[in-house]
Amino acid sequence: MKKNENRPGVTMKINEVAKSLEAKIVCGEHRQEEVIEKGFSSDLMSDVLRIDTEHLLLITGMANLQTIRTAEMADISYILFVRNKQISDEMLELAKENDLVLLRCPYSLFRASGLLFEAGLKPVY
Repeated sequence: MKKNENRPGVTMKINEVAKSLEAKIVCGEHRQEEVIEKGFSSDLMSDVLRIDTEHLLLITGMANLQTIRTAEMADISYILFVRNKQISDEMLELAKENDLVLLRCPYSLFRASGLLFEAGLKPVY
């Protein structure tokens, strides 16, 4: 049995996510006390567009403008970029315009997702 199967869904604040993954909040520091209820890991933005969940953290290695635009269209406010992906000035500007929170961590997509799951963050599926 997995650790968190019998526990109710755990919510995490942005700053807790950052601390647990050694991540840096690159954009949206003023929102670091906001709560995330679920996580979704994907590099396929077409899959991201099918998600209809509030308070969702998108975990991805796709560091480009398309990711920011996809998050905007899907009403996703929180994006974690893995593998220390660099966030371009254009991405940062678009994220600020849309009041998104961007984080960057050194871990792989697999490891970051696993650590958040182990901490109790629920998946979408």
